[in-house]
Amino acid sequence: MGGAWGGTWDWLTDGANWAGENGVWHRLAEHAYVSGLALAIACAVALPVGLYLGHLGKGGALAVNVSNVGRAVPVFAVLALFMVSPLRNSGYAPTVTALVLFAIPPLLTNAYVGMREVDRSVVEAARGMGMSGGQLFLRVELPLSRGLLMTGLRTAAVQVVATATIAAMVGQGGLGRIITAGFNTYNTPQVIAGALLVALLALLVEGVLLAADRLLSPARRRLPRTS
Repeated sequence: MGGAWGGTWDWLTDGANWAGENGVWHRLAEHAYVSGLALAIACAVALPVGLYLGHLGKGGALAVNVSNVGRAVPVFAVLALFMVSPLRNSGYAPTVTALVLFAIPPLLTNAYVGMREVDRSVVEAARGMGMSGGQLFLRVELPLSRGLLMTGLRTAAVQVVATATIAAMVGQGGLGRIITAGFNTYNTPQVIAGALLVALLALLVEGVLLAADRLLSPARRRLPRTS
């Protein structure tokens, strides 16, 4: 095992493995593109629905249960269905679609639950002050639900980054290609290196989103400056 880890370090520190179309930087850019696109689409679909239903307090349970069906369907199974459909030659579309379906449940669930867990007494007090529905949503419910919203975003982002390696299964790019190339050539250090790169990218995304959450915290913005 020590030899495999030593070989992994040698592979990662070899500049030749980082350059060119099959190099780490190129595969990293592909991986980031697929992951970012899938996460952006999932956010555009799930967050408005979850926030709106949470604001209304109606239909959210049904929407969450429907979205959770995606958790029960393996992502690779969705991808396999696309591969036998007319869309099999449509580039990254099958992979992105599978990842979007995978990312929607945590985003939608956390958005809805976050809105519903806002203290009702605060909401009623805001209504008593004459706030409109839009003002109530933007100035009370959305800020107070931020914690669960960001938790859902971080969960979805890490899952998408880790799962985007499936693109390699259908000949697309991403860090998964490093892993599959290692399997094909029986190069264990390369397989381990690819897996480490995916894990590090997922941890980096988690850290960036966590830092952004703390920087955007209303409590932090209200802290007085010290001389």
